[in-house]
Amino acid sequence: MSEPQSPENGSAVDLEHKIDGSASQEFHPEAVTGIPEKKASEYIFISLLCLLVAFGGFVFGWDTGTVGGFTNMADFKERFGTLESDGLYKLTNVRTGLMISIFNVGCAFGGIVLAPIGDKVGRKKGLMVTMIVYIVGILIQITSNKGKWYQYFIGRIIAGFAVGSIAVLSPMLIAESSPKVLRGTLVSCYQLMITLGIFLGYCANYGTKTYTNSAQWRIPLGLCFLYAILMFFGMMLMPESPRFLAEVGRVEEARQSIARSNKIAADDPAVFGEIEIIQAAIEKEQAAGKASWGELFTGKPKIFYRVVLGVMLQSLQQLSGDNYFFYYGTTIFQAVGLDDSFQTAIVLGIVNLVSTFPGLYVVEKLGRRKSLLLGAAGMVACFIVFATLGVKALYPHGYDGETSKGAGNGMIVFACFYIFCFASTWGPCVSVCVSETYPIRIRSRAMGVASSANWLWGFLISFFTPFITSAIHFYYGYVFLGCLVFAFFYVYFFLPETKGLSLEEVNELYEENVLPWKSEGWVPSSKRNFETAEAQQEDNKAQNFMKRFF
Repeated sequence: MSEPQSPENGSAVDLEHKIDGSASQEFHPEAVTGIPEKKASEYIFISLLCLLVAFGGFVFGWDTGTVGGFTNMADFKERFGTLESDGLYKLTNVRTGLMISIFNVGCAFGGIVLAPIGDKVGRKKGLMVTMIVYIVGILIQITSNKGKWYQYFIGRIIAGFAVGSIAVLSPMLIAESSPKVLRGTLVSCYQLMITLGIFLGYCANYGTKTYTNSAQWRIPLGLCFLYAILMFFGMMLMPESPRFLAEVGRVEEARQSIARSNKIAADDPAVFGEIEIIQAAIEKEQAAGKASWGELFTGKPKIFYRVVLGVMLQSLQQLSGDNYFFYYGTTIFQAVGLDDSFQTAIVLGIVNLVSTFPGLYVVEKLGRRKSLLLGAAGMVACFIVFATLGVKALYPHGYDGETSKGAGNGMIVFACFYIFCFASTWGPCVSVCVSETYPIRIRSRAMGVASSANWLWGFLISFFTPFITSAIHFYYGYVFLGCLVFAFFYVYFFLPETKGLSLEEVNELYEENVLPWKSEGWVPSSKRNFETAEAQQEDNKAQNFMKRFF
């Protein structure tokens, strides 16, 4: 691997002591600082490119927004359902659950099996290959004939396989390419695109529901081809991840990518400094040999801790109950006289989309920890009111009697409050945390495992929710309430703050074993002066006892 030199900086090898955990407590006046921070307005070009990568989230959101409506369409039920004694075609709960939820199973495996292709051909080309797989899945679904529900089922698995890979590679490419001052906001755009896809998917279903043939569902499904093609060719405009390029020895291309992303000249000393920091981190990782799956359990610094952290965050995002609200949305809207499920979906979709925009600001303004903590607290409050109204007030004359319109109105209000709390915090922020938690050596594997936890919980919740709610009704809300209380304390005690840190500095944070609730005041070794270095050492001594447990 060639090693660029600059007038102000030494080789990448010379930098190892600056990122090594054993030396990071010291003050290094010669430390390389990399790219200087600029105003957010100066990063318009790279922000637009990252939005293009985030469009992968739109593909997933569109699927989520359309497939639920398909199961309510007459042609879809006639084509894939069974004829009942009353002369109507219906989809059983099991078949509906399988046709919708199997997508999540495909996603779980795709994140683990297909996403690592990004380590071989690059993040950008990996996304392009993934879109080809996605197109194959859509083609199988859209050509399904009457009675061939299993063909649609197989197509869903293949499309899910691709979307699971997208969920890993898109946030990863954004995190590795974006300026650190905007990394949280730009990775959050992935979630914004998901909500946009969900909303427009709802609108597409509403626009085609009046058709009497397969155009009802084939038009929204066919539009997936257009989005996949846009994503495929859009990737040609995006620079490759500089960290991937440096890892495979294409240092000059990495330098060009950094310069393009940060809007500075390729021969700027800051670019050389950033490359050297990246190379030093990569060389240190490569000295340990070839990465393996076993390293997720035995790797250092604190790799297993970080893998579990990602798995827990992704799991708790599903267990926060967001899909529960979308499932029960129709029920509470019916209680106040709005019976059209397509209109209900659009209302909730608008709230979800609009509420995501504040999250783009909050994740960088408040940081990752405060965003998740405030979001969990807000959702707990909403669930207390929502579930209690559903249990005590919505059905004053029993579940077979008339519903209370007043209670229904109150539940709608708190459902919207909940969606706001989720969409502005846990929705976008979890992807941000997971994308910046792992070193490049095992990033794709660790992110794949973490995202698979999200998909598997999504499968379990969407498949079993109809059965659970038919048995315990709104008491189900208290289950998610308990999960959110646990999520609050888990984030407080286990998630460190990574706002404003480069990906290499995040690794240093874990090397120094900084306590999560003390991490907001932590300063990277390259930015310490004599006073902060001494204060850091004293603080670490005071924390030594607690570090045995965290």
